[in-house]
Amino acid sequence: MNKSQTSAPIVELPQPSVEPSPRWVRVKAGHENLADSKETQLLLQYGPRSLPTYFFPAKAVQMARLTNPRDQGEKHFWDVLMPGQRITRAAWSYRKPPAQLAALAGHISFTWQHESISWFEEEEAVFAHARDPYKRVDALPSSRYVQVQVDGQIIAETRRPTLLFETYLPTRYYIPAPDVNMDYLLPSNTHSACPYKGWANYWSVKVGDKLLPDIVWSYPEPVPENPKIKGLLAFLNEKVDVVVDGVLQERPRTPWS
Repeated sequence: MNKSQTSAPIVELPQPSVEPSPRWVRVKAGHENLADSKETQLLLQYGPRSLPTYFFPAKAVQMARLTNPRDQGEKHFWDVLMPGQRITRAAWSYRKPPAQLAALAGHISFTWQHESISWFEEEEAVFAHARDPYKRVDALPSSRYVQVQVDGQIIAETRRPTLLFETYLPTRYYIPAPDVNMDYLLPSNTHSACPYKGWANYWSVKVGDKLLPDIVWSYPEPVPENPKIKGLLAFLNEKVDVVVDGVLQERPRTPWS
């Protein structure tokens, strides 16, 4: 391996901010509207458990569906009542928003993580979290020579990667399945969703006695806006060694390190 090495990239996430959204946004519980507004506020925030979401003015929310109000830390939570079902902590607001989020006072948001609650921008269903209008996701075919290694063992090796450049994230190297040694990969029950890419399946990597859980993912049916990554596999750069054109890439430092 070439001993030259890139400098460690530090991914700096932006501070939370809020702005009015021009989109018509709705939240449904089953087939019934919980909230419906063309005057939502878009909260832009990033982190493992902090992603963009919309907030509705209270007048646009079916408050009769919200019950069991209680405070927890800086937030106020409600359960959502549906016919024959109560969804716990499905609605929330800030008790007193921080100064930079003052526009969220008197506004309510909802969970993105429950199968009975669905979100819509105009007439299109949106999943996982709200889409950031300032974010780009570019998937570019490349001829770079990419190796993925764990403890010196080559797990993947290709000269035909697709490089995915996504705002606020390190470059991800998507590799064709034939160029990955699947003997080291163990299927996982983990799944994730991204509104820019689709629904992902996961694998863990096992080399000898070392197990790295859920560090490989693939989008078998990506969203129409991102067809180039269909069926390719990506590795969490933060947990493996990636060598590009003979140069060992420093592991990026992110909230997922």
